[in-house]
Amino acid sequence: MENFDLIIVGGGPIGLFTGYFAGLHGLKTIVLEALADYGGQPQMLYPAKNIQDIPAYRSINGTSLTKNLLNALKTTDTVLRKNYRAKELSKFKDHWLINQELAAKSIIIATGEGAFRPKQLPLKLDQESQAHVHYSLPDPSLFLNKEVAVLGGGDSALDFSLELAKLARVALIHRRTAFRGMETNVQKLKKLKNVEILTPYLPQALSFHDNKLRLTCKQVGSSKEWHKDFDEILVAYGFRANNRFLRKWDIQLSEGLVEVDASMRTNLPGVYAIGDAITYDGRAPLIGLGFGEGQIAVMQIMRQIFPEKTLTVHSTALQ
Repeated sequence: MENFDLIIVGGGPIGLFTGYFAGLHGLKTIVLEALADYGGQPQMLYPAKNIQDIPAYRSINGTSLTKNLLNALKTTDTVLRKNYRAKELSKFKDHWLINQELAAKSIIIATGEGAFRPKQLPLKLDQESQAHVHYSLPDPSLFLNKEVAVLGGGDSALDFSLELAKLARVALIHRRTAFRGMETNVQKLKKLKNVEILTPYLPQALSFHDNKLRLTCKQVGSSKEWHKDFDEILVAYGFRANNRFLRKWDIQLSEGLVEVDASMRTNLPGVYAIGDAITYDGRAPLIGLGFGEGQIAVMQIMRQIFPEKTLTVHSTALQ
């Protein structure tokens, strides 16, 4: 059995920062990540996307954000463990146990919306077509000088289109005339000569001929169809995520999200939750907000574990 002061479940940006902040305050901490790499959605789904609401950065992409957070963690004794699923939570005396393998006085849940996978294109694809259908943008240079179709109407589809427009010809295809993403990005795309916006169309079939993807789309509300050839297709239909394991932990949920109080406490003593996994009145799904929630939770845990200790609240006072 490995013993810690704190176990953080989730290795996305908020979990990583909270691991750093806990290490800064001397808590013996381990961060658990279920996926094969750290960084959560920004790293796994849109690593090249420029994020513009991170404090102290005018703009930073998902890969750089993850790298910076991991570099900060190297300055602490916080342990990182990936490919590790926290399946079972149990209690033994004054410690919480994860999978009967890890013990800690406190737990912070920082799983976001949970383990996720992109929603698949609901068309029958042969093996050749599958090789040219993508669900993330890890290396935009792979699309250099190509004809690319981006499918979707949310922020990810718009972000992908803007990024690809720097080096490819893009057709943005959405089933509705209105987009769910930021209107400012829609207007930016409309001004680009190498971007074509096609609405309201729904993909009907996809085949591979002469080293090209032949995409058939049907106009919503009519029988009109068109066929276009593309080199690559990027699907941005969102993702499916779940935190179903939390139900087994007897965590109090509201519409699938963890209920917390102003101190980030859950209904289980010593168990806290932060980030997009949680709900409270007025919360917004922002990474910057999650960083602050992590700091609140760590300070509460310090008071819980070391009630006799005078806390150093400001990092400028830490040596």
